[in-house]
Amino acid sequence: MFSSATAFGKTAARRVLRSGDDQPVARSLARQSIMVAAACLVTDVVSFATRGPELGSANLLFLAGIVVADAALATAPRLSGWVALVHAVLVPVLALVLPGRSASTAGQLVAAYRAGAWLKGWPAKGSLVVLAAGVLSSLVISGLTAPVTVLSLVVANSLLPWLVGRYTTGRKAYVDELRNQREAAVRDAEAELNQALAREREAIAIDLHDVIAHHVSAIGVHATAARLNLDGAGTGPVRTSLAAVEGSSRAAMIDLRRLLSLLHEGEASPDQPGLAKLPDLFDGVRASGLQVSFVVYDDPRPVPRGIDTMLYRVVQEMMTNALRHGDGGLARVELEYSGAHVSVTARNRIRSTEDNARDVPAGHQGLGVGLDGMRKRAEALGGSMSAGPAGDGQYWESTVTMPTGTGS
Repeated sequence: MFSSATAFGKTAARRVLRSGDDQPVARSLARQSIMVAAACLVTDVVSFATRGPELGSANLLFLAGIVVADAALATAPRLSGWVALVHAVLVPVLALVLPGRSASTAGQLVAAYRAGAWLKGWPAKGSLVVLAAGVLSSLVISGLTAPVTVLSLVVANSLLPWLVGRYTTGRKAYVDELRNQREAAVRDAEAELNQALAREREAIAIDLHDVIAHHVSAIGVHATAARLNLDGAGTGPVRTSLAAVEGSSRAAMIDLRRLLSLLHEGEASPDQPGLAKLPDLFDGVRASGLQVSFVVYDDPRPVPRGIDTMLYRVVQEMMTNALRHGDGGLARVELEYSGAHVSVTARNRIRSTEDNARDVPAGHQGLGVGLDGMRKRAEALGGSMSAGPAGDGQYWESTVTMPTGTGS
């Protein structure tokens, strides 16, 4: 129960973002940078070809420079400074080749944005200065001298895209900080939840030890003393019953110690029983008079520890129900490993209604507490449980199926 609650708390507090998620984002950014570079290349080449002079050898060389500079926009972000330098040199050369042309290209605007977005410190500021100088040089070469016009074009073609890049980076840093704060809050909440569960387990363990352990030990001691003080020898029914009480009290103390260990140490407790302990459980049940046949289908394989312990407890409850409500003759337990699941089924003949009404202690008739507990145990770990009459109502059959997380 407590391992299920802890698992639930950890599941609720688990991070949404994982480190592996960065790879698809990186691939998406790479594809987008290639698309941007291709769009700039097509735009600048078409603009040069439609507005430029005759394509002589010198102009063809310059056109090749445009292609190379725009293609560089698809390179790694760490090269943004060099890409900005290439475009800053290209813009004034373009003003020489095409007198009167505007002071920028599509590639130069994107290069300014990249420099502002990806570079930090002096490289970012140096790139801005170089880009602004390139735009200013192209304006001077084109013959523009009006201060207001020159300033507005320098700002629009270098400073503005650079600032947009800085804003994008700042916004991303802000979002990352919010995400880090959220993840830190989740980790703190998870730690607080674990501490609360640990304190609750400690309190329950103390209560169990102080209240139950004393009485169970006393039952075993008195049963042993009564059996030893019986007159006569042999194995009469009273002696047999007292021996059964002794065995049951010892088994209860063992289970109690395991439960206390679970409460103290949590899932790290080494004393929890599992499917490998089922034969020992059935030996104890047979000592109470119920004959149990146990069948395992397919080769056993490792089961998660929490599920392993839970299935043992479920079978323990199934055997208790068979002792209380069965005819005391025979119970059959089947353990089946199938694909990514493991299931356990118990089947026993049902006693008559009159016998049940007479023998079951008051307060336990028809409550279904055991079945409800088994169902909750299974569902808490992702499994399912079914129970009901079988064989024309003469038998009772219970089945619990759990995922193991491994395929066949």
